[in-house]
Amino acid sequence: MQSSTTNTDPHSLSASLVFLGAAFAFSVVMIGTTMPTPLYPIYQDAFGFSQLMITIIFAAYAFGVIAALVITGRWSDQLGRRPLLFAGIACSIISDLVFWQADGLVMILVGRVLSGLSAGIFTGTATVAVLELAPPHWRERATFFATAANMGGLGLGPMLAGALSQYLPSPLQLTYLIHIALALLAFICIWRAPETVTRPTQPKLSLQRLNVPPEVRGVFVPAAIAGFAGFAVCGFFTSIAPAMMGNVLGYDNRLLVGVVAGSIFIASTLGQFLQDKLPLRRRLPIGCATLVAGVTPVALGIYSQSLTLFMAGAVIAGMGQGIAFRAGLGAINAACPPAERAAVTSTFFIVAYIAISVPVIGIGLMASLLSLKATGIIFSVFVGAMAAVALLILLWRDYRRN
Repeated sequence: MQSSTTNTDPHSLSASLVFLGAAFAFSVVMIGTTMPTPLYPIYQDAFGFSQLMITIIFAAYAFGVIAALVITGRWSDQLGRRPLLFAGIACSIISDLVFWQADGLVMILVGRVLSGLSAGIFTGTATVAVLELAPPHWRERATFFATAANMGGLGLGPMLAGALSQYLPSPLQLTYLIHIALALLAFICIWRAPETVTRPTQPKLSLQRLNVPPEVRGVFVPAAIAGFAGFAVCGFFTSIAPAMMGNVLGYDNRLLVGVVAGSIFIASTLGQFLQDKLPLRRRLPIGCATLVAGVTPVALGIYSQSLTLFMAGAVIAGMGQGIAFRAGLGAINAACPPAERAAVTSTFFIVAYIAISVPVIGIGLMASLLSLKATGIIFSVFVGAMAAVALLILLWRDYRRN
C-alpha cells in the first residue's frame, strides 16, 4: 500500500511570507502615526498645551504627509520600492526617538512632521509594493490587504498606545520604545523582500505633478468632496476625541479613548471590504449617505453626552468613509488616462490630507471661542453637509444621464 503525502511548495510559502511581511511593515508604520492620540491629555498636563495647540500639533503631521507625497511620490519608480520603504521606516523610528526624548513643543512638532513623512512615503509606495509582492493565489485579495494594512494600522495605533499608557508605567517612553521594536521587525520584513522595480541606469527624481484633466473633473469633484468630508471626520477623532471624551462625555480611561479614536479606521477597513458587494454605480452615493447617517449620532452623542451614540456614530461614519473613499478612488482611476493616473491620485490624496489638517485647526480655534460641546456639534453638521452636497451632485449627475 502506497502512502500519499501533501507537500507544501517552499517557493509559494516563501512568497506568501514576503507578501504578509510587507503588509505587516505597512501596518506598523501607520500604527506609529496615530499612537500619540490617547497621549495628548498627558502632554497637555505635562507641558500646558491648549486645545488649539494640540490641533496644530496634529496638523504638523498632515504637513509632513503632503510634503512626502509631493516630493517622493514618483521616486520609488526610479530608485526602487525598497529604498523608499527603508526611508519611511527610518523616519518612523526617528519620530519615535524624538517623542521618547520630547521635553516641549518643538520636539513634539518635529516628531509629528517626521511621522507624517513616514506615512506620506508609505501611503503610495507600500500600497504598490504589497500589490506587486502578492503571489498568484493572493492577488485577488491583495488590494484589500493593502487597504487593511493602511487603515487597520491607523486604527490599531491609538488602541495600542491607549492600552500601554493606561496599564503600564512611563507611558510617554514605553509606548515609543515598543513601536521602535515593531519598526525593527518591519525593517527585517522589507529587507527580506525582493525589489519589484528595475532601476533605470540614470534615475530622474522629480516632484509629483498634481493635475485633474477636464474629462476627469466630473468624477473627481464629488469623490473629492466626499473624501474631504470622510477624512475630516478621521482627523476629528484622532485629534479632538481625547478632549471630547474627557471634557464632554466624562471618560478619561486612555484605553477607551484609544478604542473610540481607532474604531473609525477599523470601521473604514470594513466599509472598504463591503463595498465590493454593492452595485458599482451606487457605491459612492451609498458611501456619502452612510457618512451623513454616521455624523448624526456623533452630534447627538455630543449633545446628550452619550458614549454609546458617539461611538456608534464613529463606526457608521467610518464605514461610510471607507465605502466612499475606495469607491471614489476607483471611479477616478477608471476615468483617468493611464498617463495621468499617478498625478490625479496624488491630487486626491492631498485633498484628503488637507481635510485631515485644516478643519481640525478650525476646530481648535472654534473651541477657544465656544465650548468644546458646541464645537463638536457644529463640526458634525459641517461634515454632514459636505457629504450631503457630494450625494446631491452624484444624484443630479445620474438624473441627467437618465
